[in-house]
Amino acid sequence: MTHRPVPHLIALAVAALGSPSAQAQAANDAATLPAVEVVGRTASGAYHAGDASGAKTELRLRELPQSVRVMTRQAIADLGATKLDDVLDYVGGVSRQNNFGGLWDNIAVRGLAGNENTGMATLLNGFSSNRGFNAPRDLAGVERIEFLKGPAAALYGSSEPGGTLNIVSKRPLWQAGHALEVYAGSHDLKRAALDSTGPIGQTLAYRLNVAIEDRDSFRDQVHARREVVAPAFSWKLGADTTLDYSGEMLRHRTPLDRGVVATADGRLGVIPRERFLGEPADGDVTVDNRTHQLMLSHDWGDNWRGRLGLSHRETGIHGFSTEPTALRADNTLTRQRRLRDYDSDDTALQAELQGRVRTGAVVHELLLGAESFRFDMDTVMLRVNPSATSPYAIDIYQPVYGQAQPTPAPNTDTLEQQRATAFYAQDAITLAPQWRLLAGVRVDRHRQSLLNRRTGVTTRQDPSATSPRIGISWLPTSHWTVYASAGKSFRPNVGTDFGGQAFAPESGRALELGAKWESPGQRMGLTAALFDIRKRNVLTADPAAQTDPARTGYSVAAGEVGSRGLELDFAGQVSTSWRVNASLVYNDVAVRRDSTLLTGTRLLNVPRVNGSLLAVYEGAFANGQRYGLGGGVTHVGARLGQTATAFELPAYTTAKLVAHWRISPALRATLDVDNLFDATHYTSSYSRVWVTPGASRTVTLGLQTKF
Repeated sequence: MTHRPVPHLIALAVAALGSPSAQAQAANDAATLPAVEVVGRTASGAYHAGDASGAKTELRLRELPQSVRVMTRQAIADLGATKLDDVLDYVGGVSRQNNFGGLWDNIAVRGLAGNENTGMATLLNGFSSNRGFNAPRDLAGVERIEFLKGPAAALYGSSEPGGTLNIVSKRPLWQAGHALEVYAGSHDLKRAALDSTGPIGQTLAYRLNVAIEDRDSFRDQVHARREVVAPAFSWKLGADTTLDYSGEMLRHRTPLDRGVVATADGRLGVIPRERFLGEPADGDVTVDNRTHQLMLSHDWGDNWRGRLGLSHRETGIHGFSTEPTALRADNTLTRQRRLRDYDSDDTALQAELQGRVRTGAVVHELLLGAESFRFDMDTVMLRVNPSATSPYAIDIYQPVYGQAQPTPAPNTDTLEQQRATAFYAQDAITLAPQWRLLAGVRVDRHRQSLLNRRTGVTTRQDPSATSPRIGISWLPTSHWTVYASAGKSFRPNVGTDFGGQAFAPESGRALELGAKWESPGQRMGLTAALFDIRKRNVLTADPAAQTDPARTGYSVAAGEVGSRGLELDFAGQVSTSWRVNASLVYNDVAVRRDSTLLTGTRLLNVPRVNGSLLAVYEGAFANGQRYGLGGGVTHVGARLGQTATAFELPAYTTAKLVAHWRISPALRATLDVDNLFDATHYTSSYSRVWVTPGASRTVTLGLQTKF
């Protein structure tokens, strides 16, 4: 079979968008595609998704007045992704933020991130999963990742107006299947994963995903180990009633690594990207996450369904770290030492009733829901800052480890408690064959307290809010949609400023205008969206930390920031052999009004332009063995690297190579090469002395077997 080069692939995709004959061919191709495997790393599956559970409606994504990008199992498999970070560059409008030294995920959608200490709004099966301290998301137990762009507060309350992630875990299947995967690669990577599912009798099914990973890093002195156990059960209590359980236990251990430094005039590359500037003697910081979810579902006849859900999460971070504070004229870097002892408990209860009502020719899909949660966050930190007589410094050119370590003293000792109750409603209305109207509202009542145990002072606030949204879709043909939407959002801020004062909650509003196209056979989809967002009380790094090391790690609230831009997302099977995922985004994000930061100040780590292309060709040898070969290119524009300064992270472009060979129906080999040309790049920063370099070229070989 002849291999088609990437330029031919792009031409084919363009032709498919505009040519009726090409659309008909795509529909024929869809009918001949092989079925997706039950478990394990998939082949020949779909990039384009027709729906998203996080939208809480039966409307197809083409009908929904909202931009939604779903990273399917096939896309995750083609990228060789084992963690959330591996897929981010292939979703339009997503940018990396400060990842807390590699201890958790932190991203912005449409330029707007959440609190830097808890990350952006992330859901796990519709429940909040970003409160507390959350390790980098492992994908061993993940079915798909839904990027719900725009405000979701009308459904989920506390969230970001730029977007919300809904992680959907793998569910038990009533067909037995088992897969074992092993990987080895650069930097002494070793990973093994098990995916097993099937029925246990007539009424009970299980699924078990387990992964163990151990790896060094391209960074000196840095290594990581993680263990994931994700069990799930589905129990048929009756003909119309099901009880589902989903759990995840994750432990992630690695040194807290703040990365490299730039010179006082903002130059990067003065030291190798591999150089570690902490202290190996600190050992690992451990992040523990334990999640349990129960969902009871019951069908009330043909048109109504009820759901009652319970989620309980425990998270924690524990360990020592040595972190840079300032680069001195003699090229030594002063550092502080910290001990973190953080824990959180989060319990949430949801009740929903969803059904259909017809009034003449108009069909209403109604959703009525209530939610309540209790969240406690216990934060104890010991810290010692450098002094003129005891700088605890390291030479950035000739680092010497093992110097005497100062003993941290009490710094932070707080207990934050959040209690909330909410009621929400949504109506997805089919007004006519060509018109859809989506309207929703949620009312949240919060109680929030922060006890400073060192001073005995408790700060209280009641950040309650009403969050509406409305959107309308026009479907002029069977393949095109034009839509418009508007919505509001809010989010309580956690923590305090340097003076110990709690932050007022964030509030936002968003406007969106877009168009969607879906091919015959629903194998390809394109979304173009224009958006304008305003958000108040956004936390950003305290600019006074530039001159006062004691303020490092503290935040201030900006008055108002704005984000406006254009997004293009394409995903799908453009022929029997080719599948493509592409994005291109222009995003202008800046402070619009503030008393601390200058109007026009850009926000950290948000590029004006970013884009990506992933293309995979799949064919067969003469002996019937199937293979796949493809690659990806991502581009990230220049970004602000430190608040209220001119320091920028340079733009970068990286490439990757992916390949697989199905040796037999039960055995498959894979090759993934990330950063193919070994480009030196910097993915995010917090300041000139906390800059995260991107990984060097990484090669991973894998074997996957089904039994």
